[in-house]
Amino acid sequence: MLTCDLMLRDIVTAKKGVTAKECISLLFKRHVGTVIIVDENERCAGIFTERDAIRIIAQDLSIDKPIEKVMTRHVYTVLEDTPFIEAKKIMKLHKIRHIPVTDSDGKLVGLLSIRHILDTLLGMP
Repeated sequence: MLTCDLMLRDIVTAKKGVTAKECISLLFKRHVGTVIIVDENERCAGIFTERDAIRIIAQDLSIDKPIEKVMTRHVYTVLEDTPFIEAKKIMKLHKIRHIPVTDSDGKLVGLLSIRHILDTLLGMP
């Protein structure tokens, strides 16, 4: 089984330069746990999750900060043709719940999410 067989294709993205507030709004409005931050070439520049939103609030940071100041910049990614077992190893080793999926040119094409993987493997809608 390949990564592309289990990835989400309808992913929520935001461009570099938006504020944390805009990304928090996307998390809420789209009912997702992750926003992938992309550059002008649709390449993954970072990731912003519910946990990042909680950290901002807990540390009393301004939600008007540029997303680049509060997102996770060092993001693990996998290619869409990576065997799922390899992607799973990366997620387990680094204790991450979401991993962006790219094509051979580095453009974002999907997202592996623990929740989506479990739903798919268990036959949940």
